Formats: sequence, C-alpha cells, structure tokens
Amino acid sequence: MRKWEDLPKDMQVDAVRKYYIILEKHRGSLILKRIFDIIVACLLLIVLSPVLVVLSVLIKVDSEGPIFFRQVRVTRYGKPFRIFKFRTMVNNADKIGTQVTTKGDARVTRVGRKLRGCRLDELPQLINIVTGDMTFVGTRPEVEKYVAKYTDEMKATLLLPAGVTSMASIEYKDEEKLLESADNADEVYVDKILPEKMKYNLEAIEKFSFWQDLRTMAATVIAVIK
Repeated sequence: MRKWEDLPKDMQVDAVRKYYIILEKHRGSLILKRIFDIIVACLLLIVLSPVLVVLSVLIKVDSEGPIFFRQVRVTRYGKPFRIFKFRTMVNNADKIGTQVTTKGDARVTRVGRKLRGCRLDELPQLINIVTGDMTFVGTRPEVEKYVAKYTDEMKATLLLPAGVTSMASIEYKDEEKLLESADNADEVYVDKILPEKMKYNLEAIEKFSFWQDLRTMAATVIAVIK
C-alpha cells in the first residue's frame, strides 16, 4: 500500500482513513493476496485457453465487431485502466445506450446472453489480474462517470484493486432485473443501487482477510451454478 501522504488528495480524508488503518494492519495478507492472484490467474489462463479460443470463435461468428470489449474503468487509487471482457453486446453498444445493462437489453447478442448468464464474459479479466489492475475479490470496477459520484467514504474502496467478484456482485447478480423498469437506468443505478452495493464493499474492507477472499470466491462459484 502507498503511504497515506502519497494517496490522491481526494482520498486523504477522514472517511477513508478508517479503512486505510484496517488494511495497513493486514499488509501480510495483501502480499499473499497478490501472490495468489498472479499464480492462479496464470494457471487459469493456461488451463482455460481452449475454452477462451472456442468462446472467441462463437462471439465472432455470432455478430460483427471485436472479440473483446475494452472499456475504461477505475481501479486502485483512482487509476483508469482498460478492462478485458468478452463482448456480449452489439459493437459500440456503450455509445447507443446507458452504461448499465437492463434485463432484455436489445443490445445484448445471442451468444452474449449465454455468456452473461454463466459470467463467462468475465474470463478475460484474468489478464487484468496478471497486470495488477484487478484482483479476484474486490469492488467491481466502475466507469469514470460513476466514480465521480462517489462519496468520501466510497473512495475507500479505491484503496484496493478492482475485483472480478465480491459479495456485492453476488447479492446484486440480478441487477439487470432491478433496472428493467427504470425510466432512467443511470440515475437509478447511482442513486439507489450503487450506495447499497457500496455497503457490502466497505464491510468487506472492514472484515478483510485472505481467507475471507477465498470464501467469497467459493460463494461466487455457488451463486453462478444455482
């Protein structure tokens, strides 16, 4: 972790300090977390390479456009990065609609709907884990316009890399259904859903441990299978 005085100025606030002190006491677990991320992500990329190739072909055959969806998201200390995801929507979908997806969204492709259902579209994020922009367990990376809406306390989630999964992701796995009837999906997400998800994310920092991360990963597998 960076020293307190080296954090971005907008993170050097009392609301963040509480969480910084908690994480500072777990430096050993943070190192173990990073080692685990690198080893497991590399192994999974090797083992799952045939699956990644097959999914890439299916995406390309199903609709025009690139295989990967590369969008700027925000990770640790407010750093922007480009996320890797399998493309599940029509090309340039982010330019013809909201930046959140609703149930029955017409922009989602046939193959994309299947990938989303099993969360297979998240597999390429193993690359982001290896590069250090992401971790297996942590707050899901938001786009910059949503991060700009963070309260001071929410900024504490930026003390750690963005995650592939979290308890918030599990609890809100049907988020698209919640946004289905919204007149303004972006507004509902920022005003209602994001604050509730952040309660889980901040609680996760308060209870942080490497073993808790493993439990969250196991819970994610169970949630996907159900």
